[in-house]
Amino acid sequence: MKLEKLINFELLKTENIEITVSSVIVVILVFLVTIIGLKIIRGFFTRYIKKQEAERRSYWSVYLILRYVVWVVVIVVMLETSGVKVSVLLASITALLVGIGFGIQQLFNDIASGIVLIFERNLQINDIIELDDGTVGKVLHIGLRTSRLKTRDDVILVVPNSKFVNDTIINWSQMDYNTRFSVKVGVAYGSDTKLVTRLLLECTNNIKNISTHPKPFVRFNDFGDSSLDFQVYFWVRESFLVEHTKSEIRYAIDDTFRKHGIQIPFPQRDVHIKTNVQ
Repeated sequence: MKLEKLINFELLKTENIEITVSSVIVVILVFLVTIIGLKIIRGFFTRYIKKQEAERRSYWSVYLILRYVVWVVVIVVMLETSGVKVSVLLASITALLVGIGFGIQQLFNDIASGIVLIFERNLQINDIIELDDGTVGKVLHIGLRTSRLKTRDDVILVVPNSKFVNDTIINWSQMDYNTRFSVKVGVAYGSDTKLVTRLLLECTNNIKNISTHPKPFVRFNDFGDSSLDFQVYFWVRESFLVEHTKSEIRYAIDDTFRKHGIQIPFPQRDVHIKTNVQ
């Protein structure tokens, strides 16, 4: 009898809320079971993802959605179990939610965008993307409201998910395994264009990140104001490190051109002054 009275002892009782010791125990048990259950599910997904590497991103997105849904259901169940009438509670805060709805509109927009990203899978973990402002980064985490990117400068950016949905994003990882890039260079007028082409191709040799298939090639772009404009094109396997690759090519071009006496001109203008001859 004493144990029964203790279990049914009322900790808090109002018109819409009735909390007893038993309801608190049930809430604690539900909370613990949920945590353990999600850990078991996470372990299952982790093992399965390791075996199915090609589909790992898809399965991980499914787990994220499942986790969010489970916690929403569990929170509602715990509130009802603890004696809180959820329907009455929601009705009482409806006016407040309407009042602050405009203030948190962007929050809901980001959350909705996060759900879209997880289901559509246009953006996935480890993808290399370029934002609308030119920032290039690797996707480290996709959350419900924000995602984290690691830039080439090793800076972690926290980006609202709505930016990925509303802005134009370049996803380098959804292209072919090799991605094409280029380096521009100008040489002085009078330079041997055939020699310049051969030297530019040689500068792409022995650079680890450059693919041999397709082979790099050179394009004679234009007769510029102060230079003959060339562009060397190449394919890389790791687009996230392409700025390092471009730097290596520029070092090689500068060194090779110096050895062969090919000048890289700077912009210059000729000024002609006319005078009136009496």
